Parts: sequence; structure tokens; C-alpha cells
Amino acid sequence: MTVTETENDRIARVEHVRTRLREALAPLRDGEEGSVLFGLDVDGTLVDHDGEMSPGVHDALVAAASAQRVVIATGRSLGATLPVARMAGVERGYAVCSNGAVTIELDPSADEGWRVLETRAFQPEEALRTLREVAPNAHYAVETVDGAFYATPGFQDASFGVEAIPTDLDELLVLEAVRVVVHVPDLTPQEFAQLIDESGVHGVQYAIGWTAWLDMAAPGVSKATALESVRARLDIETSRTVTIGDGFNDVEMLRWAGAGIAMGQAVDGVKDSADLVTLDVWNDGAAEVLRTVVD
Repeated sequence: MTVTETENDRIARVEHVRTRLREALAPLRDGEEGSVLFGLDVDGTLVDHDGEMSPGVHDALVAAASAQRVVIATGRSLGATLPVARMAGVERGYAVCSNGAVTIELDPSADEGWRVLETRAFQPEEALRTLREVAPNAHYAVETVDGAFYATPGFQDASFGVEAIPTDLDELLVLEAVRVVVHVPDLTPQEFAQLIDESGVHGVQYAIGWTAWLDMAAPGVSKATALESVRARLDIETSRTVTIGDGFNDVEMLRWAGAGIAMGQAVDGVKDSADLVTLDVWNDGAAEVLRTVVD
């Protein structure tokens, strides 16, 4: 039997979340402008799974970006991250793309409004050869340092930000990558996770998404490592960092932050890595956090 939440229960739950956020984040309300760093996931955090950003999240982002340091931190490539920054009204600051492999500075005076600060590339050949043995029918894509994508024929995805260039897997093996994507449409995430675990893939950093989707990066590279570089550049105290996310590729940054906050719809494995849990993406959970600190 499914128990339907009553309106009174919903109101009580929302107020409980808000109270927890106010109590935990109260120290961040003190201090100068620009002394707090927000590291914000995109899909499932700033936008829903249809890619839509609510007016509430948009307004909270604009206010936060004007008063503090907002860093978009996403698994999306550079080309798919920039539209989110524009949608959020963030014209100046930093963005972490490709799960930490690419960090850019947003600056209206720069060519195209941004510049690349850091990239972390790796050679995916060994990992791809291993995966090909256990998942020969998977879709494979490689993102290169220049933001281009090369993918096995027929594999395209909006998260690439550009149209992938059809490329045979043998040719993908020898490319230098900042991100590798592996997708097996006919497996569940659990089946895929077991397959990856049994394959013995090593020498890379990887995270499995909501579907049978694997993102690989250079060893030791994550959203957290890139955010730490930005934090050091801005000379912000670690205790004044806040991250919000909902996926397994957010776990490292949730643990890294002074306050790591999981979205309400995140699975338990992600919530367990966080200090706090906000409302879900359909109830503007990210906006609740931002407003708690900035308003």
C-alpha cells in the first residue's frame, strides 16, 4: 500500500528541512561578500531531468552570484555547461566541467566570454580495451582537450554540448581524453555497476550515473579536486564552502565541502555522504540552500 503524503505532512517536512538548513548554515551568513563558495551540480540540482530551471532557482542563483562565489560543477562538457551558466545569469566566475577535468573562468572581457584555466587529460586505451571485453555492444565516446567529442557511430547525447564525430572504437583507444563516456542502454544501473566491478577497470576515476552510464576521468580527478583549486585561487576558507548535488559523481565534492548538501531525491548512497539534505529538485531544493545563506 502506498501512503500518500498529506498537505500538513508536506508542510511539516518542508519546515523541518528549512530549520535544519538555517541552523547548520547560520555561520555562513556572517562575513564579507565573496567569502562563501557554492559548488553546484547541474542536472537534478539546478535543472530537472528535462533540463528546465525553475524561476525560483534562477532568482536564487542570480542573487547568490551577485553576493558570493558561485561555481557550476557538472559532469557536462564545456559546450553543455555554458548554456546553463547563461541561463543562471552567471557571467563572471568559474565553472567545473567534465567532472573536474576542465575548469574555466567566466569573464565577459575574454574571447567568447570564458577561458580555460586547467585541463586534466589521460590515456584511456587500457580501460577501454578492458571494457570492450565485457561490454562489446556498449556505446563509447571520448571528449578531448579542445572540447570535441568522438563517439562510436550512432552515439549522441545532449550532455556532450556538441555533435559527436562518428569514430570507430579502435580509433577512440588512442585519443588523449579529458572524459570518456560508456553507455549500455539495455542494462540497469545495478547490472552495469556489477559489470564494471567485475571487469577490473583500473587506472582511471569513474562514476556510474542514474542509468547504465559511466563517466571516466584521469586518476584522482573529480569535481572536488577542481573545486579545491578554485577555492585556493580565491583564498576562501574551506569551512565557508557549500556544495549541492544528487549523483554519485557528486559524492567527493559533498565530502570535501564545509557543508555538503544532497538533494532530496538523491539515493541513500549519496545522502550518506552529505552533511545535510535539502528538498528535491521539483521543490527547488537548491534555491532553499542559496536563499538560506544569501537572503
